[in-house]
Amino acid sequence: MSIDVTDATFETEILQRSQTTPVVVDLWAPWCGPCKVLGPILEKVVDATNGKVVLAKVNVDENPGLAQAFRVQGIPAVFAIRDGQVVDAFQGALPERDVASFVAGLLPTEDDERISRLLAAGDEASLVEVLQLDPGNERAVVGLADMLTARGEGDKALALLARVPETDDVRRAAAAARVSMRPADDFDDRLAELIDRVKGDDDARQQFVDILELMGPEDPRTAQWRKKLTARLY
Repeated sequence: MSIDVTDATFETEILQRSQTTPVVVDLWAPWCGPCKVLGPILEKVVDATNGKVVLAKVNVDENPGLAQAFRVQGIPAVFAIRDGQVVDAFQGALPERDVASFVAGLLPTEDDERISRLLAAGDEASLVEVLQLDPGNERAVVGLADMLTARGEGDKALALLARVPETDDVRRAAAAARVSMRPADDFDDRLAELIDRVKGDDDARQQFVDILELMGPEDPRTAQWRKKLTARLY
């Protein structure tokens, strides 16, 4: 599979896509002779993966922002992207056997494919099995933590979340777990009660931040309460 990518579509077509499918980025230009040699080889090798790897072609003349972002010194320049990160790269026109080896390094293993199927299933047993194969899998950890929180086991959810680095999803799940462990009430009432204690009470401040995290940026009240928190703290 081959797609043309621009500065405007980079995040969607490369970074987001690479979270589920490895992406090979080919930075080229119409005037570049080696690019014309390498391009068809890349297309042939990637097509042979039957969709397990995606080829993203970037015309550097039309998309200077991407050339700068990849710090391209010369073309053709090829980058392998997985999970939003560059994991391999080369510059210049390589023979087909070397390109095939480069792409082969991106193909999912049997365990990778099994994990993908289990994550797609999304039930508790499947997510537990994912963590047996990959203990640090964030999607599985967050999914299981949400299930634990929903059935009132916030303490277990927090212990599970502690196994992975903090990200937006992990932070949201942890906030939900902590809030679930406290008496239910209207968010505004709880925030109003906590605001007078946030400056000198670490627990109150954490509760306040947890509720804002759970409300999320889409809730119009979040920005208002954040301003009140900032004013009270500083």
